[in-house]
Amino acid sequence: MSASEAVPQKRPRPLSPHLQIYRPQISSALSIFHRGTGIALSIGTLLLAWWVIAAAAGPEAFAAAQWFIGSWLGLLMLFGWTASLFYHLCAGIRHLAWDAGWGYDLPTMHRTGYAVLIGTAVLTVLAWIIGLVVW
Repeated sequence: MSASEAVPQKRPRPLSPHLQIYRPQISSALSIFHRGTGIALSIGTLLLAWWVIAAAAGPEAFAAAQWFIGSWLGLLMLFGWTASLFYHLCAGIRHLAWDAGWGYDLPTMHRTGYAVLIGTAVLTVLAWIIGLVVW
């Protein structure tokens, strides 16, 4: 008997499903968004820090920061930062509920996931409307 006959051949283990086969679920998408908004908040905070430092540095630096933030790119970045902030807040509240042991069943998980998305949209739009009215 040869060595290859003595050891039974194992079937190759299945690989993870490819992205074309895997059907995304709301829970996985929201988890990815939660991580992404955490990164976006960190980057957006640099913009906020630049604005505050420019205000302390003098009128010329502040005017440059105000010009950039008032441009279409700056406003788009602020809008994204605001949406990221509210998404991260709503998803964080959802995670607190999970930490308390509530919301693990699938119907509740789906409802709270959609509530996070709706809450993010409503809070972001409200913040921008209030901001425009106040300014």
